[in-house]
Amino acid sequence: MAQFSLAIHGGAGTIEKHRMKADLEQAYRHALADALLAGKNILMAGGSSVDAVVAAVVSMEDNPLFNAGRGSVLTHDEMVEMDAAVMNGKDLNAGALCGVRHIKNPIVLARDIMTGSSHVMLSGDGAEKFAFNEAGHVYTEQDYFFTERRYDQLLDAKSTGRAALSESTFPDDKKHGTVGAVALDASGNLAAATSTGGLTNKRYGRIGDTPIIGAGTYARNGNCAVSATGMGEVLLRCTVASDISGRMRYGNQSLKDACHNVVNGEIKGLGGECGVVAVDAEGQVHFSLNCPGMYRGTLDTHGEPLVAIYDTDTLTPVNQ
Repeated sequence: MAQFSLAIHGGAGTIEKHRMKADLEQAYRHALADALLAGKNILMAGGSSVDAVVAAVVSMEDNPLFNAGRGSVLTHDEMVEMDAAVMNGKDLNAGALCGVRHIKNPIVLARDIMTGSSHVMLSGDGAEKFAFNEAGHVYTEQDYFFTERRYDQLLDAKSTGRAALSESTFPDDKKHGTVGAVALDASGNLAAATSTGGLTNKRYGRIGDTPIIGAGTYARNGNCAVSATGMGEVLLRCTVASDISGRMRYGNQSLKDACHNVVNGEIKGLGGECGVVAVDAEGQVHFSLNCPGMYRGTLDTHGEPLVAIYDTDTLTPVNQ
């Protein structure tokens, strides 16, 4: 068994290389490396897989390049509404939230719900009341989340009357915005975490797969940890993360085969662009995607970050 393993994703979909400027590509690569190092530092110090995946996701939530936390997309009403989930494979405990508007790091609140409440999922105002009254979170004004990039994206979506998982001017025009991490710690415990700002121009409190245990997020010791990204409605209908787990538990499929068969099977048949990052009980990491790109990364045997963006990419050190 590996001493520990860590892998992350920053969203999947149509990421167009010919539109990607060199400096922007390097910014994404460095952002992925930063997230990996945040999680690695926890694992190197003997910390838990839960703390490692939360640290990795916090790094991406704090970076406006990604659709989570600081970089979340805007709803039709020009607000940020965020979802997140974390799961501990050791005891199948989980915490999730949806529709929060004033939480700087939703993934931290998801962990607090898991460890500090008797519930798995809290929503909207209730989740925020728990955050401020019982979990020590500080109220974060919507201004913190506002970026010109996301506002321009919203205006573009409104002009066509659509909800979108896309960017309006960036080379990842049709990237599905979610961030996630999976890890195995030195004690053999698996964990998964996922966070998102959801859909641009979304209405009516729409929720995707990210906070739904078994859809966008799942972890079970002796089995696997999975974080998914893509077209949330399709991922929900196919319960992607639990399907991968089940194929391994009951069908004796390898992690690689289970991920490939799910991502490139029924989901693809339903027209669902998506990707997953997963790790098994032996620390083997696997990425699967059925679209042109997924921001992703893991650690090499020396603990150094390796990252990739496009579907044809191999994982390489950040400065290559």
